[in-house]
Amino acid sequence: MANYDIDLVVTSAPHIKDKITTSSIMRDVIIAIAPALIGSVFIFGLRSILVIIISVVSSILAEVLGNIIFHKKPSLNDLSASVSGLLLAMTLPPSSPWWMVVVGAFSGIILGKMIFGGIGSNPFNPALVGRSVLMVSWPTYMTTWIKPQIMIGLSNISQATPVDSITTATPLGIVKLQSYAKLISDFGTKANLYKALFFGTVGGSLGETSALLLLIGGIYLIARKVIDWKIPVIYIGTVFVLSPLFGRDPLFSILAGGLFLGAFFMATDYSSSPITPMGKVYYAIFIGFLTVLIRQYSSYPEGVMFSILLGNAVVPYFDKVMPKVYGVFSKKEVAK
Repeated sequence: MANYDIDLVVTSAPHIKDKITTSSIMRDVIIAIAPALIGSVFIFGLRSILVIIISVVSSILAEVLGNIIFHKKPSLNDLSASVSGLLLAMTLPPSSPWWMVVVGAFSGIILGKMIFGGIGSNPFNPALVGRSVLMVSWPTYMTTWIKPQIMIGLSNISQATPVDSITTATPLGIVKLQSYAKLISDFGTKANLYKALFFGTVGGSLGETSALLLLIGGIYLIARKVIDWKIPVIYIGTVFVLSPLFGRDPLFSILAGGLFLGAFFMATDYSSSPITPMGKVYYAIFIGFLTVLIRQYSSYPEGVMFSILLGNAVVPYFDKVMPKVYGVFSKKEVAK
């Protein structure tokens, strides 16, 4: 009987290998984010650049610190920290003070990622974890918005708030505190409102106001097969379908706030979203329903952040609804 010298390596699933790397995926995400980030500079002024830089640098430093504290190997090459910093910046008001951005970045990376074991192990989206910490800690700063403006002078970039900025309310905020009719009167017609929401000339977070620029980035991610179309399309579709049941304009509901940002860039995070096809469907419907519910009945005008975080918490259950069974032929496969 022949003797075979075989080394068996026992590891946990998955066992599928691919040429695609984490860094290549993150590069695609950065490319997809770029239109909205560049647009924010023209919409809100050069102050946006400062918020973005502070957020990215702080996220990178937080990851370095996390690797040291939790005895992890250096992980900056995968670009995930940079992406988290960019996504966090997109969810912040353009007038955010620098120290608050730093706290948000460190909270997102340390509490939302490194404490769970790093990339691939985080059950919640790190950028949204950072934003939620800021939202409950400094709600005034997090709900102070500025009106869209043209490029401001370089001399204003170091100031806490641009000199020529004027505070305003977001469209969702006006609806929550006053009425949809008041919002329409402010813009003159529904067509003007839709146009402003589509191009981004309204108050809001740094990278969430332009549905057009976010849509361009989302289509790029789907075309590159970085994300599955199911989650963003079903999420947005759920909000569109359910909004009229609560007396809300469906087109306004999907264009306003951070829905496009959340649908394409937050809800699709690999680590915190379902992996099964039906799990993605149920997850998208769930967070869509919660978004409409929170917007309608809570004291917050927006519900995207809380909906996605709550959805992240129940992802394991969605993946178990209809798990894929391996080693068994379906009826269609047998028929063939």
